[in-house]
Amino acid sequence: MRYVGSVYRPPSEARSLIVQVTYGCSHNTCAFCSMYKEKRFAVRPLDEVLEDFRAARRLYPRVERVFLADGDALVRRAAELETILKTVRELFPECTRVTCYASPDSIRIRTEEELRALRAAGLTMVYMGLESGCDAVLEKMRKGHDAAFIVEMGRKVRRCGIALSVTAITGLGGPELLERHAADTAAAFSAMNPEYIGMLTLMVEPGTPLYDWVRDGTFRLLTPAEDLRETRLLVERLDSPGSVFRMNHASNYLALRGTLNRDRDAMLAQLDRAAADLSLLRPEEWRGL
Repeated sequence: MRYVGSVYRPPSEARSLIVQVTYGCSHNTCAFCSMYKEKRFAVRPLDEVLEDFRAARRLYPRVERVFLADGDALVRRAAELETILKTVRELFPECTRVTCYASPDSIRIRTEEELRALRAAGLTMVYMGLESGCDAVLEKMRKGHDAAFIVEMGRKVRRCGIALSVTAITGLGGPELLERHAADTAAAFSAMNPEYIGMLTLMVEPGTPLYDWVRDGTFRLLTPAEDLRETRLLVERLDSPGSVFRMNHASNYLALRGTLNRDRDAMLAQLDRAAADLSLLRPEEWRGL
């Protein structure tokens, strides 16, 4: 297996075979993100991709999950993605799940017919970053699109039969936009009604614009107590029946999980207990990305 630069994957892909089909991220200007900075975005030659899958078949007796890296695999030509998915199906008949990251832009350029064809070829789920449903936060963080566009791209994925996992980041609006960030993000999640909702907690990485803003005092991070308050505001406004909610990333102060809307009250009660006893939170030095 051959990898170029750092390789990132969602926590749920820890046991997946990871093969790069693109390098880097096609957007790569988000103010909070330090990923993929050491490489320029590029589409990997198809013959190299297929050879890595053939090499993996020789190495591993069983591959049940595949993750197509890097940050925006869906931007590849649809016909080439179909070839990759067909190869996965032929080489690994035991494989039950193939997933990738997808940006709002890469979803935009795919027609619904292409997305349905990719689903038929074996693409089961895509991961998309919402980050915030608040347009002021998205603009500040240089996401490149407003919330309405991102929501529509998520709904497009779901219309085409591909499962959708969407992430957002608590604390991304700072204290000034705490309430708007929580309420608008909950509204965006509810409008998409994705299969999975994942919440990260903001961490500041050196080399990012956000790092500079924190150092010069133009952006203030939430305290753990403020982060809990924001999370509670978000959870109590979520109306996304059937969505699996996970806040169990290493960046989170509190691990929270459930299925909406069934477990919303239980999660709110857990948040209230943590707010009353901050010793229940993950210590700052234990947090990570």
